[in-house]
Amino acid sequence: MKRVTVFGSTGSIGQNTLDLIARAPQDYDVVALTGGRNITQLAADARRLGAQVAVTAHDDLLEDLRAALAGSGVAAAAGQAALIEAAARPADWTMSAIVGAAGLAPGMEALKQGATLALANKESLVTAGPLLMATAARHGARILPVDSEHSAIFQALAGEDIAAVERIIITASGGAFRDWPLERLAAATLAEASSHPNWDMGQRITIDSASMFNKALEVIETREFFGVDPDQIEVILHPESLVHALVGFRDGALMAHVGASDMRHAIGYALHWPERRDLPVARLDLAAIGTLNFRAPDPARYPALRLARDVMQRGGLSGAVFNAAKERALDAFIAGRIGFLDMAGVVEDVLTRMSSESGLIDAEITLDTVAHVDHLARIRADEAMQAKAG
Repeated sequence: MKRVTVFGSTGSIGQNTLDLIARAPQDYDVVALTGGRNITQLAADARRLGAQVAVTAHDDLLEDLRAALAGSGVAAAAGQAALIEAAARPADWTMSAIVGAAGLAPGMEALKQGATLALANKESLVTAGPLLMATAARHGARILPVDSEHSAIFQALAGEDIAAVERIIITASGGAFRDWPLERLAAATLAEASSHPNWDMGQRITIDSASMFNKALEVIETREFFGVDPDQIEVILHPESLVHALVGFRDGALMAHVGASDMRHAIGYALHWPERRDLPVARLDLAAIGTLNFRAPDPARYPALRLARDVMQRGGLSGAVFNAAKERALDAFIAGRIGFLDMAGVVEDVLTRMSSESGLIDAEITLDTVAHVDHLARIRADEAMQAKAG
């Protein structure tokens, strides 16, 4: 049996992961499940799959979790220290699906066990890519990408020499506002930004898709995971979301990964790797689809893509600054304190200000420096928003 741990089990990626595990429970020993405030879901899944321990990130919900697990034999725990302890439990395969910078420390701890980390938490690579990859190498661990785009790249590169790669093209649906007139974007509402045309995802990542901040993170993630030059990474709009990525080689060939808009494909590939097993995903009828469309993204509509290029050029801890400012701006948009277009302006202001603070982003990348810069960037983002509010 494969011992598995799922961080962020109550979210969209986590639930899709558990769906696959539950289809063949005899193949898996569930070590730990972790979640946030959805205690009912966390406890139900832990009971159903016979997890050793269930962990909520919130200390104040420990008693609720204990009550929900009473009589099940599943241990309950809460808080950051409990998340790290869960990550340190021996497992063969760990899904890292906690949203945001909070997923970095548990993922790092899991890598120290020398097993496989299925990485859906793109912020880990954005904020601390060199540290994450070095930790995996030092402990003989393997990182498998779970973002649909990076899984597609990984699959297209199977058996290939990375030195033969000329370019990597990641696709983007364009999100909820891809066909809106530019003048309407300033008035975009939270409800409108929270509706994705193709994918069923959580609210935060859906809004990030509309602003293209999600794709900006993925551009940086591509650089960190595959080690290619930033100039080799391209983004193209593909409204159908069926071609997830393409890899171009120096002989002019393009290898594309094509599949349904279903995260269980990328999750299942990582779960079963190096094998390919049956997955409950739709099979495409290309004749019925008929046409696939592609177009270049509009820089004026998606300034986040330009900011990602700035981050890769600056290097160091600028990825941690970028992500923290983005998270804080997103919080403010969800709370109704700033408009949709204001998010990119906040991130750019924080990047510019913190890049000028002597030596800050050039410090060595460690968990401590990432946490320090993350904290400062959130403060700077609040200051930028307060200044804009007057």
